[in-house]
Amino acid sequence: MTERPSVKRRLPAEWEPQSGIMLTWPHAYSDWQPILARVEPVFVSLCAHTSQREKVLIVARDKNHQQHILQRLTTAETEVDIGNIVFGIAQSNDSWARDHGAITVIENDRPVLLDFQFNAWGGKYDFQWDNQINTALRQQKLFAVPLQTISLILEGGSIESDGVYTLLTNQCLLTRTRNPGLDKTQIESALSTYLGITRFHWLSQGKLAGDDTDAHIDTLARFVSKKQIAYVACNTETDEHFQPLQLMERELSALRTADNQPYDLIPLPLPDAIYNDAGQRLPATYANFLIINDAVLLPVYGQENDEQALDTLQKCFPTRDIIAINCLPLIHQFGSLHCVTMQFPKGVLA
Repeated sequence: MTERPSVKRRLPAEWEPQSGIMLTWPHAYSDWQPILARVEPVFVSLCAHTSQREKVLIVARDKNHQQHILQRLTTAETEVDIGNIVFGIAQSNDSWARDHGAITVIENDRPVLLDFQFNAWGGKYDFQWDNQINTALRQQKLFAVPLQTISLILEGGSIESDGVYTLLTNQCLLTRTRNPGLDKTQIESALSTYLGITRFHWLSQGKLAGDDTDAHIDTLARFVSKKQIAYVACNTETDEHFQPLQLMERELSALRTADNQPYDLIPLPLPDAIYNDAGQRLPATYANFLIINDAVLLPVYGQENDEQALDTLQKCFPTRDIIAINCLPLIHQFGSLHCVTMQFPKGVLA
């Protein structure tokens, strides 16, 4: 299907019922190769905890890769519900499913998948295989709903929805390497058409050291309800993030809900600085959590701050299990837990 305007679309919130999530499994022909043995257990853990609650669609690069993954899952320390594991076969450049995966909207009460274009955050890396994954999955009949191809470049990590037509985003959408020639008004018009958005909350402040996405919102601030936003806070004046995150907090304080009330802002701690072997600070963040059916998966990094983040999220989601996932290996490729996943609302997966 080709792109077309829609008049009755809604971008669901992540906390709405899901059919499953998508993972694009790392492999030796990607940038993960040097730390593949360290990063695969993170994906196994994601499968174990998610498969107990919903389906997991795993993109393997070929049948041999699929068999390798299956062996990892069947021998995992934490039991994986293999009955909830679904495989798709597609070549991939990398594993950031949040940004190359299809985005689901609800149109006339039914889910529709939108295949926006992906160019690796403005051409920073190779992306030709990643940009074809959704088409390959549709051809393998893994979706139970239509998949529409959209010419606009858009990454799932750059947008946050409250489920009722409000979008939280930031200036990464306006970089000239993504959609050259489109200004802010034109971007808003496109997102109103494709996602049904009627209210835009734009942030201009906030960025994590080591981030290569131009400050994706899912590393900084997240809706946890229609009236609550959890965000990364920094209270250490000597930290390089202090000023930009203080300015972001000020911007968040100025936002208003649909009924013109200030949001309940919930600060998440900033993880202590983590560096790679080259001395580069890595973009560790607790805001990169994933909401699934009956649970929230929280990235942790082996720090004292982990417990504070767990306690904070438990208060945000009192009826859900808060499950810690060690994501220290992930941030060595400059992303975290939410970045490697894409959720699908109820009814999407075949």
